[in-house]
This record gives sequence, C-alpha cells and structure tokens, in this order.
Amino acid sequence: MPFVTLRLFTLLIFLTIVQAVSWSAIPFNPPAVPLAVRTPYLSAWLPQGAGMALNDVWPIFWTGQTLGWAGLLMVDGTAYSFLGTPNVPGMPFEKAAQKSSQFTATRSIFVLTAGSVDVTVTFLSPVEATDLVKQSTPFAYMAVSAASNDNAAHSVQVYSDITAEWVSANLSDTVEWSTSAVGNVITHQFQSQLPSVFSEYQDHVQYGSVFYSMQNTPNTTYQTGGDAVVRTQFVNHGQLTNSQETNFRAINASWPVLGLAHDLGSVIGPTSPVVFSVGYIRDPAIQYVVGKGTNWQNRSLYFWSQFSTVSALISSFLGDYNAALSRAQSLDSKVNSDASKISADYAAIVELSIRQAVGATEITISRNPDGTWNTDDVIVFLKEISGENANTVDVIFPAWPCLVYLNPALGKYLLEGLFRYQANGLYPHLWSVHDLGSGYPRALGHNDGNDGNMFVEESGNMLITALSYAQKTGDNSQLAQYTTLLDQWAQYLIKHSLLPEYQSSTDNFAGALANQTNLAVKGIIGIKAMSQIYSILGNTAQSSNYSSIAADYVTQWQTLAMSSTGPHLTLSYGNSTSWGLTYNLYADKLLKLDLFPASIYDLQTAWYETVAQHFGVPLDSRHTYTKTDWQIWTAAIVTNTTIRDMFISSVKNYAADGLSSQPFGDWYETTNGQPEGFRARPVVGGHLALLVL
Repeated sequence: MPFVTLRLFTLLIFLTIVQAVSWSAIPFNPPAVPLAVRTPYLSAWLPQGAGMALNDVWPIFWTGQTLGWAGLLMVDGTAYSFLGTPNVPGMPFEKAAQKSSQFTATRSIFVLTAGSVDVTVTFLSPVEATDLVKQSTPFAYMAVSAASNDNAAHSVQVYSDITAEWVSANLSDTVEWSTSAVGNVITHQFQSQLPSVFSEYQDHVQYGSVFYSMQNTPNTTYQTGGDAVVRTQFVNHGQLTNSQETNFRAINASWPVLGLAHDLGSVIGPTSPVVFSVGYIRDPAIQYVVGKGTNWQNRSLYFWSQFSTVSALISSFLGDYNAALSRAQSLDSKVNSDASKISADYAAIVELSIRQAVGATEITISRNPDGTWNTDDVIVFLKEISGENANTVDVIFPAWPCLVYLNPALGKYLLEGLFRYQANGLYPHLWSVHDLGSGYPRALGHNDGNDGNMFVEESGNMLITALSYAQKTGDNSQLAQYTTLLDQWAQYLIKHSLLPEYQSSTDNFAGALANQTNLAVKGIIGIKAMSQIYSILGNTAQSSNYSSIAADYVTQWQTLAMSSTGPHLTLSYGNSTSWGLTYNLYADKLLKLDLFPASIYDLQTAWYETVAQHFGVPLDSRHTYTKTDWQIWTAAIVTNTTIRDMFISSVKNYAADGLSSQPFGDWYETTNGQPEGFRARPVVGGHLALLVL
C-alpha cells in the first residue's frame, strides 16, 4: 500500500475507533490521566478508555486496583460530586458536569460545572529533578478552586476524603488511623496494624503510612469514620465534626475514610485554591546489598536530610504550593516549547511520559557511623513497574533520555548502585548484572549469578549510559572510579558482541535469538564507548585500540547483517527475510560517535516505510506488535522527516485510540492499536529521545 494511502487509511481507522468525549481534552484523551504520581507506591491515575470524567470512576493504582479518593461540593446547599464515585445512602446528589481536561508534563487539570459554579481541580505531581530534597518527597497536590458562572454570589463548600485502599491491596488488612494538628496543618494518617517491612502485596508496599493533609484555617473541618457517615455529615451540613472514630478495622469494613472540608464562603470570582496533599512515607525505604550473606544496608529517602519529622515535611510541602506551581508551570512551558519544535504530537507524547518515568524512582541516602545523614552517598533506585526488579539495566537504558533532559545526575545516581555492587566483587560474572534484585524495595543483588540472560545487552547499556553522563556533564568521576569494571565489560563485548550467542535482548518477550543484528550494534557501540572513556581519562593507547576494534567490527557487521533479498538489515544474521527496528543505532547519535555509516541510516529509513502498519512499525518480523520507546528512538535517527513524523504520530494515535484504560503502556499491537501486557513503566522516558540529541 503506498505510504500516503496508508497514512490516510490509518487516520480513518483512528477516527473510527476513538469515541469523542463530551468535554474538551487537551492535547488528547490518554489511556489514563496521572493524578498523584511520585513513586512506585504513590501512583494514582484516572482510567480513561474511551473517556471517563473525573467523577465517572474511582482513581486507580497503577496496577488497576481502586484507590478510594472522593470529592464533593456544596453549592447553595446542593451537593455535587467532582472526584470518584462516592455513595451516600439515601441521599442522592448530582454529578458536576466535566467541561474540560488537560495534561501537561507535571499537572492534570479538570474543569467541571456544579450548578451556578465552575470548579477547577488541579492535580500537581511536582517534577523537581534538580532539587533532591523536593524530588525525593513522596507527596502530590490536589488544588480545588471555584468561580461563579452567572456573576452572582454563591455559597460553596469543598470536601474530600481517601480510603485505606491507599495502604494495601489486601482489603481484609486491619488498618488504624489518627489525626493531628501541628502548627497550621491538619493531617490524617492511615497505616496497617501489622506492617511487613520491605514487603509487597500485589505491588503495594506493606509498611509505612499514607497522609492526607491541608492547612488548618478557621474554615477547615475534619472527620474520620465510615465512608457513609463522614460523607453524609458533609452533605447534610456542609462541614465536618472535628471528631475521630477509633474503631480500627479492615479496609473494607464500613470503609473508614479520612475526611477534610473547607468552607469557601460566598463565591463570585475565582477563589484561591483549597490545597490538599497526599503522600506515602515508609522508612527505611530500600534494603541494599553491600556484602556477602545478609550484609545489607537500610537506606532512607533523601528528604530526611532536611526534615526531622513528617509534620515538618508536610507543613513545608503545603506552604510551598504556590512556588511549586510556579516551578511546575516553568517546566511545563519548557517541555512544551522544546518538544513542539518537533511536532504537536511529539509534545503531547512527551508531556504524558514525564511523570510516569520519574514516578518509578526514589532518591536515597545512608547514615554516617554517628547517625547523621550522609548526603554524599546518593543512590537512586528504580522499580521496573510491570515487574519486581530494582534498577533493571535495560529499563534504565530506554528511560535514559528523560533523565538526561531533566538532570543527568539522576542517571549517575541510578548507575551508582549497580557500579558499587559489582565493583565489590559480589556478582560472579564477567558481564554486567541485569538488575539489583528481584524483590523491590529489596535490592539484594544476584550474588548467585542467577539473573537475566542479557549478557551483551546489559554490558553495552552500562558503557553507553556511563559515557553519556560524563559527556553531558563533564563529570568523569564515575569513569575514573570504575574503569576496571567498565573495561571488564568492554573486553566481554570484544569477545561476544560481533557474533552474539543465543541470548535475550531487552525485548525478551519476543524471544531469544543468536546473532541478533540490533544487539550486535549495541555491543559494538559499547566497545567504541570504552574507547571514548579511555580518551577522556587520558589513556590514548587503549583508546586507539578499542576504537580500531569497533571500526573493524562495523565493517564485518555490515556484511553479516545485510539481507541478500531486500534493501534492509536482518533481524538475525543469515535470515534474509527477517528485519526489525534497529533502534540501538540511537546510541551512536547520542554519544556523537559517527561509528556507523550514513548509508545504514538511509537504508533503514526507506525500509521502515514499506513495513509500516496502521499504528506503526512492528518491533521485528516475528510479530506485529511494537514498542513505543523504540519507535521514538527510531524516529530520532531516521533521515527523513516524513518517516520521523510517521513514527511519532503512530505512537500518539495509539495513546489516544481509547482502547486502553491503564497507565501509558509501551507495548502494543500495530494492526489495531490494542495494548499488550505492560503498563506504567518508566521506559516511556525514552520518548524524550529527540530532545537530547
């Protein structure tokens, strides 16, 4: 099918699939809208599918489990819901009508009409990548403001609550709760009565506390108790009783809630926002391997270096809202401006991706022997999401562009835990480890050597990302400290990357292969990266040696990888009918190596056009599914802007097709836009690939 005809056919299919929502959705209606997304355990989303208003459905955890988060308004004595689907038995109330939704890089904004009042609900998950205290703070904001829509004054009260579903996915767990007023802040707290440190249940962590807070003004009231009791109190009276129920029980036993209310008084013009904060704190946060046997280190989130109590943190967080909003707006503007230089579709993809990418990370520190915080010992941990692994190297690799764009130091701190573990001699193999452990938030390594079967993949990834960080920042300290380890991996690649043995690549769900063309690319680039590392460190002899090997391998690779029956590279050597996305060439451009000839890029660019499906180019010839991250990486390196934009628009059309209600999945079917098994993964950080070249 000619390319122009295929694009038109794709557009018609896309328009047929998407059901128009009844509100304005800017830039489009995504599979799920991020609401409070800061860590693997503070991750609340509004599922969409073909379109759900803020008050059509309960928010969900990234796994799909319900997170009870309710919002009610009283307007001149009439009750309206604006968040979730709360039930008040025997007391029906109206639903506010959603007028618009919008997402930016840091915010999700909804405007709803409740009778004679319009209400704006802003969910802000700050992205503060250059401030480790703020970025490590596991809290998000919900801000609610109201304005008359008929120029008359109206009495308005705002209410919200959360359930203990934020604590655990096991609804039979017994929880307890408390309320405190410290300074000018009122805070509710939920936690399990039987916590299990460093444990998960269905991806929810099983220890720590959920906090729901707002500033304590004369117009603020609070109440804890059963959902029906507390919500009925608000609907009947427009305020709460400032009382606490203490009948601690199971999460689903009369559904205990933490309620907060604020009286806005008589409203005409837009009010100052009523700001709620929600957060999840556990301490220690991570258990990290530092030796043999059970020699493990407990690590805490970085914010503890500045705050000695949770109440002090919450007070600071709430007091910082206006400044945080201003910083968020500045970042949103920069992201939109930078990405819009490529296209509007690209800007939309990037904006949807940033909170999801950084929301899988946690910034940690250790203690000094005297008990003080060691802020010189920073390690960032990343949960794979849709998996249990910590700091999976081939998840860090696709997420890398987001880290480089926001703050390359976050990438350095992600690599540090991997470097340190292997430099200690705890991992028994010559290639790089796959991850730091398979039981997040435990990062206990693989001292037995039984980790993923990705020898060339992970060794190449470590070399490429380490060099990338140094190039972007001029900080060569990690290269100097871990030169021996980097050289060990480069030596492995010299022996095993030109003709890779039967093994998996990062796309292990597609099946292992021997002699993978794209995997060989990564290994060869890894060797050249080692040449550049030695050049940076002043070892010209070693640099020249590695450079010569890499150049020789490229020459041999071109013969091995070329199809004899068509103008394209193969998926695996000798299988001339096979092909795939050669996305690992992106590292050649990222590192500015110019290792592979321009003719290879031109060849693949022309080929992709011939195998494009309705929603993009398949990952390889074995299947018709694809990956969003690798399509955007490929878009960054093709030599034709029309083909570049085809890749980008295909990803955007998939994200907007209304067939998924899960947080942005990176694996999907190119023939019909159906999502596959992944959701909410940090690999979407790779969607920023074009912004860091």
